[in-house]
Amino acid sequence: MAVNAVIFDWGGTLTPWHTIDHSELWRSICAPHYPLDHHERAAAALAAEAELWELARSERRSATIWAVFERAGIEPTEALVASYARAWEPHTFTDPDGTELLAWLRSRGIRTGVLSNTMWPRSWHEEVFRRDGVLHLFDGTVYSSEIAVTKPHPEAFRAAMEAVGATDPTRCVFVGDRPWDDIHGAKSLGMRGVLVGNSEVPPFDDVVPDAVIRRLSELPGLIESW
Repeated sequence: MAVNAVIFDWGGTLTPWHTIDHSELWRSICAPHYPLDHHERAAAALAAEAELWELARSERRSATIWAVFERAGIEPTEALVASYARAWEPHTFTDPDGTELLAWLRSRGIRTGVLSNTMWPRSWHEEVFRRDGVLHLFDGTVYSSEIAVTKPHPEAFRAAMEAVGATDPTRCVFVGDRPWDDIHGAKSLGMRGVLVGNSEVPPFDDVVPDAVIRRLSELPGLIESW
């Protein structure tokens, strides 16, 4: 049966995977605003972020960046949020292969979307996609920060299908870099799951992806074969 929708994870999939030192990242964010105790503030933010991601993993419970700041006891002033955005910007750029792939999918009439486990608001993600010239190439996007659950909860994948106008999961492909969140979640709903492999994401051996790719440029050949 022909594919009529492809939905992507964001970080590590549409953006190339690379290691991020979150401890150092938070110190760089807090240092200009808390010169006397920025190490303590950064540690509190890192701990709050980790606690909320653990709830996402164990209970599929979504969270927001504002909840991180609140839990850490940090006031999200306009200046501090700007520092946060600057610190993260180098890690947000869309893979050039992804840009070409999205255009190819659009040219074939295949609907495209994003489903991301994220604490960021929609506006931040849309600004990233607008900056990279790909926002118009998505038919629908869903961010866990604005729904109650995270991947691999089936409701997250159903929301993504609805966002792109898809009704049959067997004609949908989900592309992601996390075997449990992305591939297990997608295949549990009946989608095909394509894993963008890297060695740093925890494995999940109870599910077998329909395909494993190293670059997004490999996806068109797979889709045409299906």
